[in-house]
Amino acid sequence: MFNIHNSQHDNLINYLAPYDINIDELRNDFVGVDAHVIDGKVYYIDYGIMTGGIFYNKKMWKEAGLTDADFPKTWDQLRAVAKKLTKYDAKGNVIQAGFDFNKQFDAMWQGLNYQRGELLFKADQKTANFMNPTTQKNVQFLLDLYNVDKVGSKDLGTQAQDNLGQGLSAMVYAWGWFGNYLKNNFPDIESGYFRIPTFDEAVPFAYDRYNGESTMGINKGANAAEQAVAQDVVRFYLTNDQIVRASALMYGCVPAKKSLIKDEAVVNHPVAKELASIVDRLIWPGTFPATIETTAEQVMDDILFNGVDVAAALKNGQETMERDMKGSSFVSVESKYAHYNEKK
Repeated sequence: MFNIHNSQHDNLINYLAPYDINIDELRNDFVGVDAHVIDGKVYYIDYGIMTGGIFYNKKMWKEAGLTDADFPKTWDQLRAVAKKLTKYDAKGNVIQAGFDFNKQFDAMWQGLNYQRGELLFKADQKTANFMNPTTQKNVQFLLDLYNVDKVGSKDLGTQAQDNLGQGLSAMVYAWGWFGNYLKNNFPDIESGYFRIPTFDEAVPFAYDRYNGESTMGINKGANAAEQAVAQDVVRFYLTNDQIVRASALMYGCVPAKKSLIKDEAVVNHPVAKELASIVDRLIWPGTFPATIETTAEQVMDDILFNGVDVAAALKNGQETMERDMKGSSFVSVESKYAHYNEKK
């Protein structure tokens, strides 16, 4: 059997045997199954769904006079809250960021674009859709947080998530796994979490991209008896609520098993309960090549540190993504999203 991370799909798929489970059974019990169907077969599915949200420093929140009633629902509300959380030295330099996106653009641009109804891939489902007015608008929004609102700084540490752990930043965007990362690496920081804001209070096309934590894969090179046992293990895992629940919550995921989405342990989990409330409005584009994220991060570095014009930087990023994806077998599954027809 294989441990699966879907980023390694292309490397593993040729070694996997399909599950000997009726796909309709899987659809009945788990969300997101259709995105994993290949020629009528499934080789792994998601046991948990993870996406982005806002982690915050509870001590800083309280010191600023903020309460749970101040959790921002919109990005404009976040801007206002971030101003209350920001501190400066005598020269006006940020010493405590109200909101910090350093090294988070690689993930943030995807969710921000989805919120505005912009897909990550063009109509051919293979070409990156990076250089467009929506991305430019979202880049400018983030830049304004630093340059106009002055609630953060490119020079305040290199990594927003570590900045929160080191007490330099009050709010950061991060995915569910970050909760355990904080506990393990920065145990003195008491953090909280709330749902990612949107551009207005209406339900968006999608709140963010999600990625699934994957179930195990079966080695098709194993003999028939071994594969039969492996199939039993998979079925046991998928039908065991306790194991699926524990696996998902360990990584700050909402369980992909429908019967667990409103489970008491999920409802009481600080991250999973928020994800459960929006799971129907999260979109998975597929296991896209790493260049979508690595190139986007380089683009933001060029804008922040090298003075590259936003439009020029996006153009360079688009060209790099297209060059890196040339010959790739990737095909987006955005069209399988339940609310796909609501895109702009």
